[in-house]
Amino acid sequence: MGKLIISKGYAATNDTDPLVPFTFERKEPGVEEVLIDILYCGICHADIHQSKNEYGRTKYPFVPGHEIIGRVHSIGSQVRNFIIGDLVGVGYFINSCGHCVNCVNHEEHFCDNGMMPTHNGVLPDGSTTKGGYSNCIVVKEKYILKVSEKLLLPAVAPLLCAGITTYSAIKHNQIGIGHKVAILGLGGLGHMAVKFARSFGAIVTVLSSGVSKKESAFELGAHNFVHTDDEARSKMEIGSFDFVIDTVSARHDYNKYLNLLRKDGTLVLLGVPPEITPIHPGLLIFRRRKVVGSFIGGIEETQEMLDYCATHNITADVEVIQPDYINTAFERMLKGDVKYRFVIDMSGL
Repeated sequence: MGKLIISKGYAATNDTDPLVPFTFERKEPGVEEVLIDILYCGICHADIHQSKNEYGRTKYPFVPGHEIIGRVHSIGSQVRNFIIGDLVGVGYFINSCGHCVNCVNHEEHFCDNGMMPTHNGVLPDGSTTKGGYSNCIVVKEKYILKVSEKLLLPAVAPLLCAGITTYSAIKHNQIGIGHKVAILGLGGLGHMAVKFARSFGAIVTVLSSGVSKKESAFELGAHNFVHTDDEARSKMEIGSFDFVIDTVSARHDYNKYLNLLRKDGTLVLLGVPPEITPIHPGLLIFRRRKVVGSFIGGIEETQEMLDYCATHNITADVEVIQPDYINTAFERMLKGDVKYRFVIDMSGL
């Protein structure tokens, strides 16, 4: 058995109590692995849902975090693409089978045999993966991303989840010049969707129940804003959009937003509400509309996204916090009180 590294972080120990400081062990890197000193980690809504076991599969103690920026501390003997001191990123998953059709096609996140999540994944020895709310992590070289030194590092961290989730959805659906696109929700995912859709040449409208977000939407580059609680204004948009990108993770009525689509329009689902909402088939059938989902991206596409962001100076809008503020950040996120992503400065551990 290899040597162990004593790691420090924050963990949920059950589904009701706040996260607490937590010390645990990580294995030293194997021949194809890299030990990364974590500098920053973004807070995703999924971190909150899993901490509270709202998906029903959380294994405690649970160390969240899958929006990781760090520097290489040490490498295994067969690592070829990274050296000590490199700036790197780690996203939603840290392993996959490598040989199924999806892995071979660089879509490891759709691995037929199940990709290994960065947090809450079950390892062969029965232990669980511990995420980025910690001072270090050990990851196989294949699942590590190169990060540009040109961008503000805390603002890069959310690109590893919110960034790739929206980038992949926009690229896969071939959204581009001239398309009328509505972004539902202006949080961590929504604000990145606005930036990417605008960058790709789409005509962007933000849909939000928060009228106070109108000014922010325009600051991010949106062309239009619709307050979704304004029924008269919403009715004016019926049949207006080629795409609606739905980033909302709370319960809401999909049918309302399907009705905003033109014939052959597409509702792209990115948020995962904890409750199931029915969809009226007539809204699809009589206008040949579609509902599709999209989920992060593979390693190759995520690297493409990071490189695109470096070239076009695209990052997330963030509020940097210390680790002892995590529980307050969770509470504020549930109230929508953040523009638009909290990022933990791990030097405070």
